[in-house]
Amino acid sequence: MKTAIVTVGLVLALALLAPLGAQKNTSDDTIYDRVRMKLVSDTVVQGGAIEVTVENGSVTLKGRVRTDKAKEKAEKLVKGVKGVKAVNNQLTVSRTPE
Repeated sequence: MKTAIVTVGLVLALALLAPLGAQKNTSDDTIYDRVRMKLVSDTVVQGGAIEVTVENGSVTLKGRVRTDKAKEKAEKLVKGVKGVKAVNNQLTVSRTPE
């Protein structure tokens, strides 16, 4: 009887925890949204014009920023986003507006 109760308890625990494991892989769409929010809201980066692409957790940044500091900060912000596996920082520094 005790064995049956323990078995049922373990099965229920596994059934409840299984979806949590599946949620560990953050979708590319979710990563994209989080990255955009970080870049746009940062006063150094001012990332409204930065192009962001995400593929299997790898984020590519393209576009122009005004300073080296902004380029470095953008990469640092992106690396801190949950689910990001790699960052390909292709940003260029352009001190003059186009």
